[in-house]
Amino acid sequence: MLRLAVGVALACAVFAATPASAQPADAAPLSGARFTLAVIPDTQNYIDFHNQRAQGFPFDARELFFDQLAYVERHLQAEGGSIAFVSAVGDVWQHSPGDKPDPDSAARGLRSTPSVLLEQAASPQWRDAIVQVELPAAVAGYTMIAGKTPFALVPGNHDYDAVWTDARHPPDPSAHIGPGRPSGLGILLLGGLELWRRTFGRETAFFRGKPWYVSSFHDGADSAVIFGAAGRRFLHLGLEMQPDDAVLDWARGVIARYPGVPTIVTTHQYLKPDGVRGADPMLQLSVADPRHNDPEALWRKFIAVNDQIFLVLNGHEEGAARRVDLNVKGHKVYQLLSDYQERRQSFIDVAPGDPRTLHFPGVGDGWMRLMEFDLTPGDEKVHVRTYSTYFHADARDLPNYARWYKAVEHPDLTDEQFLDQDDFTLSLDDFPERFGKARP
Repeated sequence: MLRLAVGVALACAVFAATPASAQPADAAPLSGARFTLAVIPDTQNYIDFHNQRAQGFPFDARELFFDQLAYVERHLQAEGGSIAFVSAVGDVWQHSPGDKPDPDSAARGLRSTPSVLLEQAASPQWRDAIVQVELPAAVAGYTMIAGKTPFALVPGNHDYDAVWTDARHPPDPSAHIGPGRPSGLGILLLGGLELWRRTFGRETAFFRGKPWYVSSFHDGADSAVIFGAAGRRFLHLGLEMQPDDAVLDWARGVIARYPGVPTIVTTHQYLKPDGVRGADPMLQLSVADPRHNDPEALWRKFIAVNDQIFLVLNGHEEGAARRVDLNVKGHKVYQLLSDYQERRQSFIDVAPGDPRTLHFPGVGDGWMRLMEFDLTPGDEKVHVRTYSTYFHADARDLPNYARWYKAVEHPDLTDEQFLDQDDFTLSLDDFPERFGKARP
């Protein structure tokens, strides 16, 4: 297992910039009709400094995160496996260091108001823990696959430098934090991505000079990656949360540079557990700051009108959901949510009888998505399965899967329907019509 000392050195390193306009040579397509796309859901609870032995937690939860990336590394195509690309959906770490508007937001007139949700955000302990524990853990994990495969990460709400409650949308005076999802806490705003740029920006060793990292915006808050698999090139666009029009203009320009290339979009907040495109009530960024595009606007203004986009991935909301919509050309766009951060069976296993298990929100239990593409002509499809590196098993292999998780995530479903949220097959029946035949 990689130790945090590796991450400490890398987290603080800033390298010479690669101009955003540079266009390195594309990655060479890989042979065969099959490949796997690995999706890393929100990892914030693994990396949270509270969830480590040093803080009295029964185990180092970051080891579950390291196990996920070690599994990915062992199954990369470069190592003889099938994983050709890795996408992380955001909320990489847990704590933001500030609870007031960043300088750019303050200059635009955004103001904060006190909030019980963020009352600890100014704690020096939190700020120290981000630098000493959480960022190094994040870097150590992704160092395992660095230089071995194309991959991309997008920032989630926890990855911003500052999170504050908008003064125009304050919390209910009676709001309080307790078990379950908090409510009545006003609308939060996000600002600043300097920590993100220093850790996963375009200037870092993860992406600088990589031929597959073909463009970026906001110094790497948004990114474009080309990867080869199944005799094709694929384009991946990683977009920040509820991106503004400038981000969408950049993304349109990238698509224009790669006409006809099947395109995947990852963003942190998009699909909700009920399958509706929408914002978390506390993170209605477009309400508090109209420059943002909420998930429905992102669909209408960008995804639905760019026929190359066939797949959208997101996290943020606990659980899993999917939907398929036709774009303006009448072609299918598959939209998938996966976020397992509230799962806590690993904690219960390690600390049976611990009263904290009654209200502990969870760590994630090692669950991740493996999307197994099969582009055999005439039978194009993708089998989506959910695998735990803690249980060393797929969801459908565990008889207690629904008993452990359904009541919190989807109490309205039967056990079989719940399993079907995490183990299913999508028919890519219009893929050849849209993208033509694979090239040798």
